[in-house]
Amino acid sequence: MSIHLQLKLGDKYAESVKFLQSNVEIFAQITGDNNPIHIDPAYAAKTPFGKPIVHGFYAGSVFSKVFGTTWPGEGTIYLYQEMSFRAPVFVEQEYVANFEIIELDTEKHRATVRCQLEDSQGKPVIIGSAKLLHSEKF
Repeated sequence: MSIHLQLKLGDKYAESVKFLQSNVEIFAQITGDNNPIHIDPAYAAKTPFGKPIVHGFYAGSVFSKVFGTTWPGEGTIYLYQEMSFRAPVFVEQEYVANFEIIELDTEKHRATVRCQLEDSQGKPVIIGSAKLLHSEKF
């Protein structure tokens, strides 16, 4: 018999993340999004950001990584994700992904989770929410 800790309304989780330029380049190859703002330092230097920025969907993929591997973890089914990109994400900088359960339906084993990626000063760079299904955690 295994015991599974159920998550509750208001539960929170945080995880640190840093994006590497080598992974940005792999993401560009995989997706075909070769916008030079992500992979060409000379081009990016002429933009308002002054240097390459991480693809928004690569930065936002930290939410999927956390849901599927650490919180709630294995067994999570992703139903929905909305994201608003508020500020650029840069390589080799520390970020924190923060999560909070804001709605819970234990009968249907579903939760709505607030997702936020923040820079080292606590400024939100991506905000959003996700709907998840997990038969054991919710």
